[in-house]
Amino acid sequence: MPAEVLAALRPHPGGRYIDATAGGGGHTALLLEHSAPGGQVLAIDADPQALERIAARLREPLTSGQLLLAQGNFAELKHIAEHVGFGQVEGILFDLGLSSDQLADRARGFSFSGDGPLDMRFDPTQTTTAAELVNTLSEAALADLIWRYGEERRSRLIARRIVQARTRQPITRTAQLAQIAASGVPGHPGGIHPATRTFQALRIAVNDELKHLEEVLPQTLDLLAPGGRLAVISFHSLEDRIIKRFFQIEARDCICPPQTPLCICQHRARIRVIAPHPISASPAEQEQNPRARSAKLRVAERLIALSPDQERREGAHVEG
Repeated sequence: MPAEVLAALRPHPGGRYIDATAGGGGHTALLLEHSAPGGQVLAIDADPQALERIAARLREPLTSGQLLLAQGNFAELKHIAEHVGFGQVEGILFDLGLSSDQLADRARGFSFSGDGPLDMRFDPTQTTTAAELVNTLSEAALADLIWRYGEERRSRLIARRIVQARTRQPITRTAQLAQIAASGVPGHPGGIHPATRTFQALRIAVNDELKHLEEVLPQTLDLLAPGGRLAVISFHSLEDRIIKRFFQIEARDCICPPQTPLCICQHRARIRVIAPHPISASPAEQEQNPRARSAKLRVAERLIALSPDQERREGAHVEG
């Protein structure tokens, strides 16, 4: 969603921006182009291979210092930004989920379109793999995981079949798991593969994606300058619910329960939601890139922080 991201973040010469999920570097390159001259972009990714590809692709801005690269999970966004000397920034972007490079690499185990090791780690230094979860979790725990993170209605049946299959031999390959998850389900032209939700659930669990998203969103408000913008692209409802709820809370002056007669929470709005509904990719992009059909972009703008005196006056006004 390059056009939508540019419209959301409004990068300008001299601005400083963070691409917190650098992936293939497409959005990073856009931010570099539109923040020149004088701008700077910090690109973060948990996957060291992604950063190697970006370093090769964007060698000139990396050498000049316009681009900074940092390997790490975006759950540590504030620490990473402070470590490289990034203070307040004009924009932060998250493009959640998999990159095309990760999906195409059979050795990473994210896809069932070709056989590969059942891995699914964004950061290969992590210890837990999808194979470990599939072969060690109880049937109940597997069913719960597949239902919670994949919203798969067949979660109990799939978990039972996984446990039965692993008694014969360990499940270590993507093709094995895909066959088990899709067993007995007829294919539908134009529909998603029967193993899709199971693979999604395992990937989310392996990388603790939802927890990390919940942890990082509050950090963005400490890094954004007044008027700076936060743009988040998500690809499934679990992510979008977290983002939507965060935006709703941080855009309100009071989050007390409705039955509370006076505000006691002292919460003040820190963002303005730019669009009430998520932005979708254009029909042309959806036609060119089928994965973009499920993309949802939400955008918020950081409000000017109040001084302590202003906070007291605002609080008195609310109570009055």
